[in-house]
Amino acid sequence: MTETARYKKVFERMETWQREELPVGMYYHSIHHVLDVLHVAQKLCAMEGVDAADTELVSVAALYHDSGYIFSPIRHEERGCALAKETLPEFGYNPVEIEKICHMILATRLPQSPQNLLEQILCDADMDYLGREDYDIIAQMLYREWHALGGPGSLDNWDQQQERFLQAHTYFTDSAKNLREEGKNAHLQKILERMKNER
Repeated sequence: MTETARYKKVFERMETWQREELPVGMYYHSIHHVLDVLHVAQKLCAMEGVDAADTELVSVAALYHDSGYIFSPIRHEERGCALAKETLPEFGYNPVEIEKICHMILATRLPQSPQNLLEQILCDADMDYLGREDYDIIAQMLYREWHALGGPGSLDNWDQQQERFLQAHTYFTDSAKNLREEGKNAHLQKILERMKNER
């Protein structure tokens, strides 16, 4: 992606802010996750033939999509959208562009509900790890975070949660399906086998 001057300013602001301000215990929803989603979203935009202007908007949405965790994990997508509306005008983004960005952020709420290609791309980028080789490492980070926030205490409960999530999840773009569906199904089978052996 060819970076515009305004996008570079947004990137610098959001990377620094989230690196410095995200609460302790955000093992998964960290700046590393944000940058991972950004990278995958840009890759999917290229694969899906998205033009440069919309690729920039998807990239901005990726940078903001979990920024609400700075304030609270509750309704963090709405908080991230509010932050985008508050800050993006100073970088030169217009109301139509900001509305697109907000719709992308809100589409990542679970269960995901994308209404167009750009929203589908951000949703798929957010869940890209489900079909990757580093799934176990990233899932362990998410477990640590949930545990720190008072979530499922045991690994058995966690396996049950992950099994239900993987069963219900779907990729939306053809590119993500081709890249990650097979890997996601393999991870699901491993979890099912582990749960079977633990009974």
